[in-house]
Parts: sequence; structure tokens; C-alpha cells
Amino acid sequence: MKKEVIVEVKQMNKRFGSTIALNNVDIAINRGEILGLIGENGSGKSTVTSIVSGMQRADSGEMLYKGKSWNPDTMIHALNQGIGMIVQENGTVAGISVAENIFLGELDQFKSIHKGRGYGFVNRKELNRKAQEVLNQIGASYIKADRITGALDLQDRKLIEIAKVMQKNPEVLVVDETTTALSQNGRTIIYNLMNKMVKENKAVVFISHDLDEIMNVCNRLTVLRDGKIIRTFDKEEFDEELIKTSMIGRELEGDYYRSDYNGSYNSEVVLELEDINVAGELKNFNLQLHKGEILGIGGLSHCGMHTLGKVMFGAVKPASGNVLIHKQILKNEAEAMKRKVGYVAKDRDTESLCLNASIKENIAIGGLDTIAHKNILVLSGAEKQYVDEQINLLQIKCQNRNQYVSALSGGNKQKVVFGKWIGRGSEILILDCPTRGVDIGVKQAMYQLMYDMKKEGKSIVIISEEMTELIGMADRLVVMKDGEIKKEFPRKKELSESDIIEYMI
Repeated sequence: MKKEVIVEVKQMNKRFGSTIALNNVDIAINRGEILGLIGENGSGKSTVTSIVSGMQRADSGEMLYKGKSWNPDTMIHALNQGIGMIVQENGTVAGISVAENIFLGELDQFKSIHKGRGYGFVNRKELNRKAQEVLNQIGASYIKADRITGALDLQDRKLIEIAKVMQKNPEVLVVDETTTALSQNGRTIIYNLMNKMVKENKAVVFISHDLDEIMNVCNRLTVLRDGKIIRTFDKEEFDEELIKTSMIGRELEGDYYRSDYNGSYNSEVVLELEDINVAGELKNFNLQLHKGEILGIGGLSHCGMHTLGKVMFGAVKPASGNVLIHKQILKNEAEAMKRKVGYVAKDRDTESLCLNASIKENIAIGGLDTIAHKNILVLSGAEKQYVDEQINLLQIKCQNRNQYVSALSGGNKQKVVFGKWIGRGSEILILDCPTRGVDIGVKQAMYQLMYDMKKEGKSIVIISEEMTELIGMADRLVVMKDGEIKKEFPRKKELSESDIIEYMI
């Protein structure tokens, strides 16, 4: 039976300077289905959905919503009319409460009216009660509505965004790369919400770089490449290799993950944690990283592994215990950089990048001490050459080195972060969710880069919630739960996700 079209995009075009983001794009979003959008970074997925959701305007083309012309002024306008979008990057305000974020722009409904005095104070008790009700409804009751949002981790902030959209009971939900920020528990919450909407004959647009996830979740799948629709697959047509080829315009050549299983590394210890304690996060934690080792660390989002990465880099000071780099105690981040340690944060937009600065400024700042003439003067030509080398090495899609990082796709932002640390010759890299929001072509290149660095004798820590990534890349895999190591696995061909998950939960 033919499904009812709720949103239709016709001949949509969008440019950003000389870059063509959308080229005559046609998309139909049907009631009662989850439509997947997939493609490489910069293919146009987020652009088309952001236009549908009122975040920006198209240059030309037509949109219909429920059969009528659709041109939302803002995301709030779109949400109030029934189209809500959960954005790829952080969409919460750090300095206000969870409840205030959920009802941002709508606090007047919680104000008491005093005769002759206009509006009174916000009824905090009622605001928190209603917000907690919404959190409970989506399955995130453990998040408390009166907490300050900035004190929460990336996953919980993402769930707050989901709650903000869902409290409006939308008819169309756009989920843009959201699951990359979520652990298995968070993913279960969003999957349940999506399936509930389908049962209610509503519509979901789901954007993800995880091909297994998108094939499992979606009813239809549309592939974009360079701003054009390449092909739409119905569920019965889903074929992994065909979808991959449609995405990148060629077959993936060479290995995706590593093909070797010897898991060997040098006996020399380059980084060591001795009896590390961080209140509520890490308990008497001991771990060693060796020269030429890729060490995988996995677990659920709140197991302490993300804090562990910050401790390794000197960004979080433990209550007790020591971090040793080449047997010397590490005191802070500046010292870590001097000792050639680099850190890629999970929350790249707030911890690893300055969004309102250029690609050049973001990459060059990591290597100022290496490109400065006589440690004093940074020559413009040397700085440009240094940055261009990283842009070319990592194939960062951009107009030029002076383009603002905020204008890049998620995957290209991540490449800029890599460029900052690789350019300065880091010997130890701590990577927290390094391929979050990155397409399969770029992922393959990043995995190859990590493997090449290992063979050069460099040491890498991969902290990840993607078990296949850890199994595919790590020489040694440590599983964490409640701030402690529960199990350690050597690299072997037979290792499976089910072997690991039982120690996480």
C-alpha cells in the first residue's frame, strides 16, 4: 500500500560560497516510516534536513508539508508546526538548568500573573515537575530536571535535546547523527521513540554514518553524494556493498580495520596510571600503555572511560595517584603537549576546537612551538605550509585554510582536530570516540592512519562506545564498568561483541 507523503522536497538547491551543498534535490518523507539519509561528510544530508526544519533557507526549490507550501522562519516555528530536529552538535545552553533547556523560549507558561503587575517569577517547582515528566516519558528519568546542564556529559545533554523536541509531540522527527553521542542505553531510548512515532503513523528522518545501524533501523534509505541524490533503496533492496559504493562512488579498496591479529607491541611503557582516583569516576585505577601499542578502552557511557582520557592528558587532576609519561609525573595539559601527547575529545566542538576561528588557526595553534622561528617568531609562510600539509594529508574538504571551522561538516571538523595533533608529531595520541560523525570512507582513512602510526612506534589509546571499532583496531582491549577495569582481552580473530558486552553491563 502506497504511504502518504507528509513532507516533499522538490528541486532544492543550496550553495555556501563556491561549494554546492545541494544540487536539484528531490526527497519524499512518508508517514509511518523511518527514512535513512546516508552519505560522506559534506554530501548534503544535514543541509537538506536543516532547511526542512527551519534552521536555514534554500537558495531555490520548493517544499510541501501536509500538501501545503512550507517555508519555516526558524526551528522554533517548525517545531511548533510539527517538525522537530535533533541536531548533530551540541544544542543546549550550558549555564542554565535541564528544565530551562527543555522549555527554552517557553518559560512564560510557568510565570504567575499578578493583577496590575504584569508577569511574576517563574514557578520553578512546576517547571521542574513538567520537565521531569518529559524526561521520564522518553526513558531518561535518571537525569534530574533541576541540574545545571553544563555539569552533564555529552550523552545526557543530547538526551535533553531529544526531550525538548519530544515534549512538542512532533509529526516529523529529524535525527541528525545523534546516536554517535549516545551509549547503548541512549541509543535504545532514541530507537524506542522512533519506533513509537512509526506506530503512530508519523515520520522519522534518520541520519547516520553507521551503516549497520541505518540498515537495521530504516524502512527506506536515500544516498547523497556531493549534494545530489544518488539512489533510494527500499528495505528489500538493502545491500551493504552496493550502498557503500553508492556513497563514495567507488568500491572501498584495502582493509577497513586492521587485517593482522598478532597484537604485538614494544615492552617499553610510555604512559602509566598509578592508583588513580577521581571522585565518582575512577577507583584505584592502574593501566599501562606501551610503545607501538593501540590500546582500546570500552564500556557504557558513564563507566568513567571519558574521564580517564582527560586524566591521561592532564586535563583532569585526580584526587590521588599519578600519571607518568616516560616515567615522569604529568602535572597538566601544557606539560603533556611538551611530551608529545595529543588528545582528541569526544565533545570536539567545546573541548577540541574553536568554532569561530579558521582551519588555519585551529591547526596551527597545536604546532606553534614547532613552527616558530628560533622559538619566538611564527613566519606566515611557514605557518601556511604547516597547515596546508595537514589539509592535504587528511583530505579536509574546505574552501581554503581560512574557512571557519563552524562551516565544516562533522567529519571534516574531526579531521581538523587530528591535524592539530598529527602536525606537531605527537608520539602518544589519546582518542575519545575518534570517528564520531565520520563517514565510512574517512573512517577507513583514519584507521589506516592509526595503524601506520602504530607501525612507526607511536602509541594510541582509543576510547570508544563502538565495539566493532575496538575489536577491529586494538592490540589490547580493556573493558570498564563503574570506574574500574572488569576485563582485558588480547587481540584475536575470534573476539566478538557479545564477549565484551557481558562485562560492560
